[in-house]
Amino acid sequence: MTIPASKLLLDLHPFKFTISSDIELIHKNLKTIYHDFVVSDEDFLGDYELAIKKSTGLRRFIKPQAGFLCDQKEPFKPLSHDKAYAFLEWGMNWTVAAHEVQYVIVHSAVLAKNGKAVLFPAPPGSGKSTLTAYLAFHGWRLLSDEMALIIPNTTTVTPFVRPICLKNQSIDIAKNLCPLGQFSDVAKNTHKGDVIHLSPPKFSWDTRTENAELVAVVFPNYRADVDLQIYQLTKNQAYMQLVENAFNYSVLRNTAFSTLTNVIEKVKTFEIFHSDLSDVKDFLEQEVI
Repeated sequence: MTIPASKLLLDLHPFKFTISSDIELIHKNLKTIYHDFVVSDEDFLGDYELAIKKSTGLRRFIKPQAGFLCDQKEPFKPLSHDKAYAFLEWGMNWTVAAHEVQYVIVHSAVLAKNGKAVLFPAPPGSGKSTLTAYLAFHGWRLLSDEMALIIPNTTTVTPFVRPICLKNQSIDIAKNLCPLGQFSDVAKNTHKGDVIHLSPPKFSWDTRTENAELVAVVFPNYRADVDLQIYQLTKNQAYMQLVENAFNYSVLRNTAFSTLTNVIEKVKTFEIFHSDLSDVKDFLEQEVI
């Protein structure tokens, strides 16, 4: 469907975005995921100006594509139209990770309960986002599925509430775990496989401006048919793994070093292997927070 290009306001604490798009899939999914947080406002000035629009030229008649732009620059090659919404979400992640220096940013899920937050850094395939979805819909508050925004030289994390990105087998698992969840359309055959985005519960949106204090860093690993295994990491082990997941460590350098050192010195650090999400939840609530 062809629609006129229009500017949308997406006010996501602590960042504001303007998004221009002439693709119906974008408008539809933004409303599904962000609800009343996305509005039309041609006069709004955000922290970042994003656009995702139909590519021009002959290709639009053969294999229509969508291009992503940040502040009028196009950092990535276009993707096919059916991947446009996932492309926008990935582009928003890249925009913050590549430009923000007011926080030490770690590639990690962040969830909190009773004001106490846990970081879940993990590589692809570890089951991080499935665990995130489960906790978010079972009494925990989602601060982020993708990035922890740590205020420098503190253990305080600022929420950046966004949808949970689920891939491949995790899609059906999450739909069973979160039957009342609101999901985006599926982007099929991306470089990550099939991808869908799940909007967080209302409680997470309602508390999207409330900081939380870190009490633990937990590196999760899903393993089929494995009973819960818990390993307490040394401070050095945890620090090195955390640095590997820090987006802007090389930019902030001394600030990032002191911040992550401070975090590791003050919080509990674990690596866990599991096959049962409820076992992880029980462990976190009984032993961690």
